[in-house]
Amino acid sequence: MRRVADAAGPPEVHLVSDVPRESWFRALSCKVANATGTHWAFLAALAVIVGWAVTGPLFHFSDTWQLVINTGTTVVTFLMVFLIQATQNRDGKALQLKLDELIRAQRSARNIFADLENATEEELRDFEKEFKALRARGLSEKKAARTAAVRATKT
Repeated sequence: MRRVADAAGPPEVHLVSDVPRESWFRALSCKVANATGTHWAFLAALAVIVGWAVTGPLFHFSDTWQLVINTGTTVVTFLMVFLIQATQNRDGKALQLKLDELIRAQRSARNIFADLENATEEELRDFEKEFKALRARGLSEKKAARTAAVRATKT
């Protein structure tokens, strides 16, 4: 939620979805991703395929008839790859920010784990070794987390 100050009265509360999108591509990709992720989109695609198959005898199953469906599906697939990647990037970033907030809110959590997606491969291997060692010692999850937090604050 965002609060917008107004000189005439108390701040208004707006949900994030009420705030205009910053780019036309983001708005378009969100709308298309939502629309194409429905059963109606699947049924429409199925209808196109059935319609194409039914017209096969009409066009004598010609090379042009096959080229139409091949070209159409290739173009749609090509565009959808970029659209899906854009929405996945946005969703992934939002999820990482939510996790970062949860980590920062915990006193015993190491803040170094916030923004861990930007760590080097070596840093990730070091954390992995540390947690494998904690598991190998048979510590409960809670005790392992406390042990890791104490170790992190000493360094």
